[in-house]
Order: sequence, then structure tokens, then C-alpha cells
Amino acid sequence: MAATGLFLCIFLLGHLAGNLQLFMTDEAGKLQFNEYAKFMTTFPAVKILSYLTYFSIVFHAIDGLLLTLKNRKARPVGYAYSRPDKNSSFPARNMAILGSLMLVFIVLHMSNFWVKMHWGELNVDIWLDANGNRDLHSVVMHSFKQLWYVIVYALCMVAIGFHLWHGFQSGFQSLGLNHPRYTPIVEKTGYAFAVIVPALFGIIPVYIYFFG
Repeated sequence: MAATGLFLCIFLLGHLAGNLQLFMTDEAGKLQFNEYAKFMTTFPAVKILSYLTYFSIVFHAIDGLLLTLKNRKARPVGYAYSRPDKNSSFPARNMAILGSLMLVFIVLHMSNFWVKMHWGELNVDIWLDANGNRDLHSVVMHSFKQLWYVIVYALCMVAIGFHLWHGFQSGFQSLGLNHPRYTPIVEKTGYAFAVIVPALFGIIPVYIYFFG
């Protein structure tokens, strides 16, 4: 769980770096983003990383479910008096629920973009740009012009933020990477990561909806 979770944190940074190009909504921005999308789906090393990412998502989800079931089985009868809010945060107590919401979002997100990028010729919503690349940029613009999708996307970014709030530093702890000097730095970095990265992802569809 820790290894795949931290790997997916790295993936989020790379994915965010690419998505920030969507702030360029003009023709030049379209051509640049579509060239980037083509590179991400054709360059051999990136394709290998993509398969590793898919595996990490599936493994992380399944392992999280199994661990949740195992924890519940270990204590079939709850405490007579329980105040978990006194010694654990909201994200820590609800990682399974937050993870499930994220999994639903990933399926929705990939069906709307990843599937169209790979098999766009089967869908009338995708075409070619002036450089002959699949015009995923226009697909994204169209999707983020729908208010319901923007709201769902933004809410899912909130869920991801809560998941990362606990998961980032928890991953280091699970791997035994604790140190009196560095653990506070990891925790603060994790909190910043959990706020900044989902916020930037969430701002993109809002910007496109109002200004794209």
C-alpha cells in the first residue's frame, strides 16, 4: 500500500505538469497539448510507466479493500465506548471511503479521456488537429464546459486531498522511514502536497468553464 501510494503521488505530479498546459486554451495551446498527449501514449519508456501506473492503481485499490476487511474481521465487536476522533483525523478514519470515491472518479475520468485518446476513431467526439494529432484538447474543453462534470471533478479533488492528507505521511511511516528530525518535514510536505496538488487540478476545469 505504501509503495504504490507514494508512486501514485509521483504520478500525480507528472500528470499535473502536463495538465497545466490546459490553461492555454488558444490554438497554440491546443497543438502543444495534443503533441504532449501523443508523446505520452507513444514513447516506449512512458508507456512502460503507464502500465506500472495502471497496475499500481488496481493493486492499491484491491489491497486497500482487503486490508479494510481484515481490520474489521479482526474486531467483529466494536468497543463499548469509542471516540476515534480523539486520536485520529477524519481522513485516517475514512481512507476506504475516500479511496472508493477516487476509484469511481478514475473510472469516469479514464472513460472520458483515456479511452477516447486510444480509440477516438470510434467516437464522433474526437478528430485530428492541424498537425494530424488526435484532438484530445478539444475533448477536454468540451467536457469542462459541462457544469455537472466540473462540479463532480472538483468534489473528487477534495476527496483526493483528504486521502493524501493522511496517506502521504502514512506511506513513509509504513515503510519505516521515521526520524525525529525528518518526520515533521515529511508531515508538513504531505499536508502541502494534499492541498496544493488537488487544488491545482481542481482549478483547471473551473478556469476552462468560465474563461476557456
